[in-house]
Amino acid sequence: MDVQIFARNGNVTITGRDESVEEVAEIIEKMQNRLSKRGKLNPDDINELIAQTQNRVKPGKDESIVVYSQKGVIEPSTRGQLNYIKTIFKNHLTFCTGPAGTGKTYLAVAAAISMLKKRQTRKLILARPAVEAGEKLGFLPGDLQAKVNPYLRPLFDSLEDMMDFGQMKKFIEMDIIEVIPLAFMRGRTLNEAVVICDEAQNTSPSQMLMILTRLGRGSKMIVTGDITQIDLEKGQKSGMIDAQTTLQGIRGIGFVELDKTDIVRHSLVQNIVHAYNKKKKDISKDS
Repeated sequence: MDVQIFARNGNVTITGRDESVEEVAEIIEKMQNRLSKRGKLNPDDINELIAQTQNRVKPGKDESIVVYSQKGVIEPSTRGQLNYIKTIFKNHLTFCTGPAGTGKTYLAVAAAISMLKKRQTRKLILARPAVEAGEKLGFLPGDLQAKVNPYLRPLFDSLEDMMDFGQMKKFIEMDIIEVIPLAFMRGRTLNEAVVICDEAQNTSPSQMLMILTRLGRGSKMIVTGDITQIDLEKGQKSGMIDAQTTLQGIRGIGFVELDKTDIVRHSLVQNIVHAYNKKKKDISKDS
């Protein structure tokens, strides 16, 4: 990191450019905190802390997203997230993959609400494929609405974090915002809308083609998913993986891959993702 570090008599001295010195001081402080909590440090820990610190960004004024809420402004926290926001606004169609906690859906919703506020779009549609992680909607009590609401809850949570409840309710009643299962999109043409397809790793190739061909005049689409958490039946191909392979090189389509350094939830989430990735690598080596 282009600094010199001296440790003498219990004191650590760092010399170099101001920015580098600040980064290294922050990393050493994090190393100290982790050591006191865990009782040990290894090279992977240090590389992870370096990546976290170097990956963080301070966005400029034009890189913040203004939304309807008491928060006022939502900003990308990492270089990966900053690239994601730029890709969304630059392209008609954006694919974003990454592990839990990287802000894939949250930042997409924020960008869409910002466009609503600026009257750059007339409608926001949030959709998810009806594939559950080991559970079936049919076993839930109640009518279709009651079954679907818990399943779509994560999308409502993102909306509620950015808009007053009254405003959100009004927009939903006026059909300015729709939160629906993916199957309800069939046969529609969506003009002047921002369409967010969440959990897209659980679409089939035919479902993905269906949603992509809904894109109408003046619309923008954002497709998000975590390709390490596919809940499709064994042997069934993910429509998101298929689309990313098929659509490479087409102008107007952007691809973003976030990783564990972009995780902005509780710090434990990053460690959980790391542990599962390590386990998967170990299994691959054994096989």
